[in-house]
Amino acid sequence: MLFTSILVVFMAFIGRGYGEWALVWEDNFEGDSLDEDKWSYETGAEPNWGNHELQYYTEDQEKNVRVENGHLVIQARPEVKGKSQFTSGRLDTTESWTRGRFVISAKLPKGKHLWPAIWMMPKEDTYGDWPASGEIDIMELRGQHPDTVEATAHYGGAFPNNIFSGSPETKFSDFSTAFHEFALEWDENELRWYVDGKQYFKTNVHKDLWSHKGKDPYTKIGQPFDKPFYLILNVAVGGDFFPVDEYGPQVTPAEAKQWSKPTMEVDFVKVYQQK
Repeated sequence: MLFTSILVVFMAFIGRGYGEWALVWEDNFEGDSLDEDKWSYETGAEPNWGNHELQYYTEDQEKNVRVENGHLVIQARPEVKGKSQFTSGRLDTTESWTRGRFVISAKLPKGKHLWPAIWMMPKEDTYGDWPASGEIDIMELRGQHPDTVEATAHYGGAFPNNIFSGSPETKFSDFSTAFHEFALEWDENELRWYVDGKQYFKTNVHKDLWSHKGKDPYTKIGQPFDKPFYLILNVAVGGDFFPVDEYGPQVTPAEAKQWSKPTMEVDFVKVYQQK
């Protein structure tokens, strides 16, 4: 009886801490075109993105962003656009959420200097310029290593007074050959990252997140992760994510023609919040 009572109390405590997740938003990419009530395009090229990336993001629904066979497809191409030698796609959700469980089923690209990402940015720069107002990277992958992902949260102050908390590069299986679920659970206390239901990183956000460099942008513990963030899906090409000393010179259009899989397919995006 004593053990049973303790177990009931423990389960009630867990329930209060993490709660039940209720589905509040989803896109299963049915039909033959993007639902523009749910998504908006970001377009353009550097210096917009700040990472010395090589692509120009377009709205081209034939070449770079399309819906087919029940999947969203984002494709990078060796193609001249403006001053860029590559084109690709980048989408933002039109809605944003404060905390929640975010689950994205995706099959990822494979090839030199391809950089797929599933991530979140704040709706407003409440606490200042990047990344004082926060950034959450649910999944990033380098195309040379299609079995390895990493997770990161950025905060602390405006660049260069920022800091981050991130996982090591974590190896699973080749993400270019099958769909896998990438998930983030974000509550008042923690950010937790999962691949196919397996938690591989977490970080505490219920604390002072100032870097103690420059001016403190925060007034309470937990800031900046107390404001609405929107989801981003994109495939970048090259940039600072690929240090030359480790990954060699930036990919050329000729090399890109040898990419074995220049696409990220997304089967669904689901957003849950605690009851």
